[in-house]
Amino acid sequence: MIGIYFSGTGNTKYCLEKFIALYDVEAEIAPLEDIQTVEKIAHHKDIIFAYPIYYSNLPKIVRDFICGNSEIWQGKRIFILATMGLFSGDGAGVTARLFRKYGAQIWGGLHLKMPDCICDVKTLKRSPAQNKQIVAKAEERIKLSVSNLKNGAPSKNGLSFLCHIAGLLGQRLWFWEKTQKYSDKVHIDINTCIKCGQCVAICPMKNLSLSQNEIKASGHCTLCYRCVNQCSSKAITILGTQVVSQYSVYDFQQDKRN
Repeated sequence: MIGIYFSGTGNTKYCLEKFIALYDVEAEIAPLEDIQTVEKIAHHKDIIFAYPIYYSNLPKIVRDFICGNSEIWQGKRIFILATMGLFSGDGAGVTARLFRKYGAQIWGGLHLKMPDCICDVKTLKRSPAQNKQIVAKAEERIKLSVSNLKNGAPSKNGLSFLCHIAGLLGQRLWFWEKTQKYSDKVHIDINTCIKCGQCVAICPMKNLSLSQNEIKASGHCTLCYRCVNQCSSKAITILGTQVVSQYSVYDFQQDKRN
């Protein structure tokens, strides 16, 4: 078994790590954007495929990965893990339909509500205590899902026709353009930016570059918010104009240990 993930701010990676640790501690985990991931997939039949949902749809980088490597899914058995800030309807279903098209068998699906990752708008912002409760509930759902999977009754979140309709009418039709192409909306405040280059290093799309002592963005942003959440000077925005809050699920785990 192998776990494949795309994670902007860490929520999805965290959930996959918890799932794998309970189901098969020896299973390999690999980020979707790693150049060796496609080769690794070839050596496994069973896959846990994890990603965040944006507007009830896939991040562009995830869709491109699935469609651009269509030949590797034939005969694979895939369990889909989708994280979201509020609601998706068919968060698992949007990839399930693609995977079936390319010859994969869908093993099951799990939807997990996690803390909001869009940190430059006020919508869905919650207190640290509320975020901890959300993470705790997600962990309980993971435990139950793994138990069901081991007992031969995998969860089927987001895979039914009704879920498809809910996702389509609930968000996807209204926000279709948000995820159909890469964004050119990244803004770097040159007066606040300290030119440390951290955002350049962590961008999965290589959308940012340090040129002539200035961070520059091209039009290839997948809206993962990794750079906005990790910018120490809060100099980067995408949808909003000011960073409201930054969050890391791994920081929460450190708080629990302390």
